Amino acid sequence: MSEHELIDPRLTRIMLRGELIDAGWTDRGIARMVKGGIWVKIRRGAYAVRKDWRRLDTAGRHVVHTRAVMRQANTEVVASHVSGLMFHDGPTWGLDLSSVHVTRTDGRAGRAEAGVSQHRGKILEGDVVQRIGFPVMAASRLGLEITTVADTEAALVAVNHLLHTRATTLEEMQSRYKRGIDCWAGTLSTDIVLRLADPRIESPGESRVLYLCYLYGLPAPEPQYKVRDRSGKVVARVDFAWPELGLFIEFDGLIKYEKLLQDDESASDVVVREKRREDLVCELTGWSCLRLVWADLDRPDHTAARIREKLFRTPVLAG
Repeated sequence: MSEHELIDPRLTRIMLRGELIDAGWTDRGIARMVKGGIWVKIRRGAYAVRKDWRRLDTAGRHVVHTRAVMRQANTEVVASHVSGLMFHDGPTWGLDLSSVHVTRTDGRAGRAEAGVSQHRGKILEGDVVQRIGFPVMAASRLGLEITTVADTEAALVAVNHLLHTRATTLEEMQSRYKRGIDCWAGTLSTDIVLRLADPRIESPGESRVLYLCYLYGLPAPEPQYKVRDRSGKVVARVDFAWPELGLFIEFDGLIKYEKLLQDDESASDVVVREKRREDLVCELTGWSCLRLVWADLDRPDHTAARIREKLFRTPVLAG
């Protein structure tokens, strides 16, 4: 295994059938390696060493799958849409990774192939960048592309990731949108995503909370609101706040707690520390706190009603 493969598992070696045959392998020999659990079949005619494949997470496997598609393509293609997002270390939440998305550079219509979506949108200057050594759509275009193949909520999660990691800016995305997206279908949600997108949003869970507020007609919250003590010093930052309505929200996701975990700390230590921080914010502001978890987002009607009750002090009806 090369040094690059050790650094980034997504660069794991791909063995194509044609290359293996040229090297003296037979189809029977290849099948024996797969059946014996030494190799794994990525797609038709493409293989990887199983122990390398097992090191990859869902996003990493999709990247390797995409690389195989690109190597087997009969024309020059660029990783795009949700497949391109995986090269940008994007989140997988809500995205369909069952198909690889690539865009042809010749502008021609792509041929139909199981598990592959070939797109033909016009590629403009600056649209393509290199990621881990492969041609991938630049983030300013990629975010727009995702709005055409994913639902609005999942697209917002992806776009906010690109903005928060500074892979692009909202201004760059809006500029690219104005330059035209000919041959792209399904752009109805693009305007909504661009209107809601905010680089201050730090996680998929926070993006989903923001979308929930939009979907249920709740007032737009202020993300990453800074709370100051009486001397003006910033002592806390909350995920969302409605200062004029006296409420702040903290979204408690697993990734958030992993990030907050300090050396020699347990998960319970983080919970206690977060509770003290919550109490401090409540003491300084006089606001109420509402904590949400992933399960709350799977019950959007109920969760929206809870937020509305906290904002406007209207009781949530049972049922």
